[in-house]
Amino acid sequence: MKERSTNSPAPWNKTRVTSSLGIEYPIIQGPLGGLSTQRLTATVSNFGGLGSFGAHGLTPSAIRDVIAEIRELTAKPFAINLWVSMEDEGAGTSGRAEFQRSLAHLAKHIEALGVPLPEYKPYVPKRFEDQARVLLDAKVPIFSFIVGIPPKEILDECRAQGIVTIGTATTPSEAIALEQAGVNVIVASGFEAGGHRGSFLLSAEESLTGTFSLTPQVVDAVSLPVVAAGGIADARGILAALALGAEGVQIGTAFLASEDSGASLHHRNALLSGKAQNTALTKGFTGRLARGIRNHLLDELNGPGVEILPYPLQRFLVKNLSIPAEKAARPELLPLWAGQSASLSRERDANVLLQTLVSEIKDVAGPILHWNRERRSGHRTP
Repeated sequence: MKERSTNSPAPWNKTRVTSSLGIEYPIIQGPLGGLSTQRLTATVSNFGGLGSFGAHGLTPSAIRDVIAEIRELTAKPFAINLWVSMEDEGAGTSGRAEFQRSLAHLAKHIEALGVPLPEYKPYVPKRFEDQARVLLDAKVPIFSFIVGIPPKEILDECRAQGIVTIGTATTPSEAIALEQAGVNVIVASGFEAGGHRGSFLLSAEESLTGTFSLTPQVVDAVSLPVVAAGGIADARGILAALALGAEGVQIGTAFLASEDSGASLHHRNALLSGKAQNTALTKGFTGRLARGIRNHLLDELNGPGVEILPYPLQRFLVKNLSIPAEKAARPELLPLWAGQSASLSRERDANVLLQTLVSEIKDVAGPILHWNRERRSGHRTP
């Protein structure tokens, strides 16, 4: 019979995630893709969480500038996020005819906004390896990634330089693959999350597991510290994640609603209006499966007979509508990225959000985390 542990509960924020990342609170700000800002990244890091910047759409030189700017704003650890898979099959061979067929579904909206229709331009790819090279040369504190696993030589160099790596899994099998590759921390991303799915072993459509189901399965499948993501927007979500065995959380949409994010005023207002309860998955915004608030554009692009270009060609095409739609204050024609808990977003100030999360959690999280530590070590307190 195993003896009952008599250790008092450790502080809720002292986990392997905080230890690995060198942060005070196990709260990671989601990378937010093209809506990242250096200011938000630094704000979260300066508070004691982990600020993240989604750089997958940037050129290597632009990424270099972003890293330098973040370092001017914070001396704390931060993460730069990249996509391992930069394009889908067919992106390099899709031509003018495919472009025109996809444009046909957007043309009426673009013309109604009084801007000329875009012209076809051949696809010029970006290389993940070139982007990753910048991160390695800059010795960023933390390198996070989705949609795959970086080549072994990149991960080896991260280890040699002391760069912490965070991989994203949407299934237990992906988590096992990440652990075998030697990453340091795994994000278990449930399908409630806003933005793009990070699946890489099977299609995104075949990898739609909710956070409540995915997190404990990943925790049981790997020995690495696990961060829960997807549908977490307040202290209740963080507590649920800890109860499921996670040692940290990643929050995206709640930070996207803050004024420090790169989201437009219309986007932020939609998140804070209380009318963001209805979200849906679509390939129509970028060519890859992603979650946003249901609006006219999302429903139209999810309709029958709509031809969607491969990623990232669809993303480039939709920008020709979203940029003038934003200027014209037409949110019904914007991609409004959001997770399923978007209606829980309350704060326009990222610092206030963090203060609220920490204040609401610290009094009750200790026993939950203590229980999970005992479970992992083979003890169980009645």
